Amino acid sequence: MSTPATTALPRGIKHVEQLAVEGRRTFVRVDLNVPIKDKKIKDDARIVAVLPTIRHLIERGARIVLASHLGRPDGKVKPEYSLEPVAVRLAELLDKDVVLTDEPVGDGARKVVGDLRDGQIALLENLRFSPGEEANDEVFARALASYADVYVNDAFGTAHRAHASTAGMVKFVGERGAGYVMAKEIAVLSRLLDDVERPYLAVVGGAKVSDKIEVLDALLERVNGIAIGGAMANTFLEAQGRSLGTSRVEKEKLPVARNFLRKASERKVTVYLPTDVVVASSLDDTAGTPVAVTAVPADQMALDIGPATVETFRRICLDARTIFWNGPMGVFEKPAFAAGTVAVARALADNRLALTVVGGGDSAAAVAQAGVADRVTHVSTGGGASLEFIQGLELPGIAALAEDE
Repeated sequence: MSTPATTALPRGIKHVEQLAVEGRRTFVRVDLNVPIKDKKIKDDARIVAVLPTIRHLIERGARIVLASHLGRPDGKVKPEYSLEPVAVRLAELLDKDVVLTDEPVGDGARKVVGDLRDGQIALLENLRFSPGEEANDEVFARALASYADVYVNDAFGTAHRAHASTAGMVKFVGERGAGYVMAKEIAVLSRLLDDVERPYLAVVGGAKVSDKIEVLDALLERVNGIAIGGAMANTFLEAQGRSLGTSRVEKEKLPVARNFLRKASERKVTVYLPTDVVVASSLDDTAGTPVAVTAVPADQMALDIGPATVETFRRICLDARTIFWNGPMGVFEKPAFAAGTVAVARALADNRLALTVVGGGDSAAAVAQAGVADRVTHVSTGGGASLEFIQGLELPGIAALAEDE
């Protein structure tokens, strides 16, 4: 049996355990967007994550209609984006038949859903095979809703998208609620918006300042310190007058970076930038050289944080009592430039006193790569969704679950 619903959801949102699903068609928006190559799934973590919700519904005799997107087929039917390998893997994990429809909506899908009996499972073909999904088209939304007596959203990773399956269809279904994944995400991430134990540290990485400046500004209102790594750190360093050789720098964002550093100083939020970096002449180099940020050669680029910075970031991670991490410290998919990212993952894992939250995406992959996913408080299933949530923004997929008062 799944973990009991002991976490409080926002007012007006029910947990799946509170929904009357017995003998009813229960539409579950799940996130089965897994990496597939040559029809083989490379990582089934997202499938495993939704098993508690599915098993709970099986035990209660719901007639289960699962729906997900996969990749970016751009509203067209593309066989390489079929959910067939996912249906096979789901059936293996559940030891139960999973019937895949030949289309997301239409006569074939309607017949499969209509033939369901208590405890049986159908999986709709890739929702994004229809342009109506991402366009949040009402006709498509109503078609999806026609398969549902009850709606459950367990796809936190798409909750920041106002698509037909996450927002548009919900108002056409009488009863709605959150699955186990969604409920846990809301519960844990909400803690970062409340009074937290301090020091509160944010570790932010990735490629672009432009992708993260809104979340950085929002974090200034909440945290005591922000550690910045990855290529985005280059822009902040150049804004301070450093010369970064051939490193990736967003020249047009230098004023934005300077303004952020000024605001951080005014709010007495400490910003930790790299003091040394690992440089190489290209991404294809099999090894890098640590140099101070004041001594980056003109023909080299920064591709990871250096050993002195690793030690600083580790120390502040161990001193913190609340940590939110989103974004790698370097090009961690290349072994030569993975050390900084793996070190941050291990520092979070070694701090057993802190609330440690990893904000999905590459950071989640890094925690898994470092073998410490079970030693952090929470690894989010949604990168973009988690960033918007901790900014305090309303996520359409969550807002849609609130019942009309």
